[in-house]
Amino acid sequence: MPYEHLFFDLDHTLWDFRTNSQETLRELYAELGLQAHGVEDAEELITVYEEVNRGLWRRYEAGHLSKDVLRVLRFRNTLLQFGVRNDALATRMGDAYLEQCPRKPGLFPDAAAVLAELAPHYRMHIITNGFHSVQQVKLRTSGILGHFDVVLSSEHAGAAKPDGRIFAQALKLSGARAANSIMIGDDRESDMRGARNAGWDHVHFAAETEPDPLATHRITALGELRGLLL
Repeated sequence: MPYEHLFFDLDHTLWDFRTNSQETLRELYAELGLQAHGVEDAEELITVYEEVNRGLWRRYEAGHLSKDVLRVLRFRNTLLQFGVRNDALATRMGDAYLEQCPRKPGLFPDAAAVLAELAPHYRMHIITNGFHSVQQVKLRTSGILGHFDVVLSSEHAGAAKPDGRIFAQALKLSGARAANSIMIGDDRESDMRGARNAGWDHVHFAAETEPDPLATHRITALGELRGLLL
């Protein structure tokens, strides 16, 4: 293989964002007594929150929304969908979510084992659109931080995937070249199109999405990286 540098996305690729987030939201539903506020069901809360959060993240990645505004709006707008106008409750939810969710250790199946097997053969890095301090907590709590030389967030790069600037900065920080680098991620837009436009090979981890037909490689389980890279 010509690759020397592996660049991983974090959320939905290594760290099981959906499972960890849903577990946190169920805990908050009980801890904050949301049923008494008019939110009848924890699973409905999860469905509404995920839709609201997804839309706000797209606006953030496009540069139309700041980090602080996103953090305020995602729970305020979620509660509004249930007819609940309570900014104090939304703030409590937001603060508790940011404290609890990143500390969930859940990784995708085989993630820890595959990283350990790849580590002797490659230099490995993270490129993430998440907030830097939050992503650091996830990496530490899940026990995989030590595998990565460079952890580059959109917050520190001043640009979010698929913007070419974050890929260029990742190369600069790692000392890599596009020709010996490969991007591994789940998102067809930010990870796959971003890497493709930057001239990198890329692996689409399509465990939760339809496979990208334009990707250099496509996998549905992280264990398949063994066959590609070892």
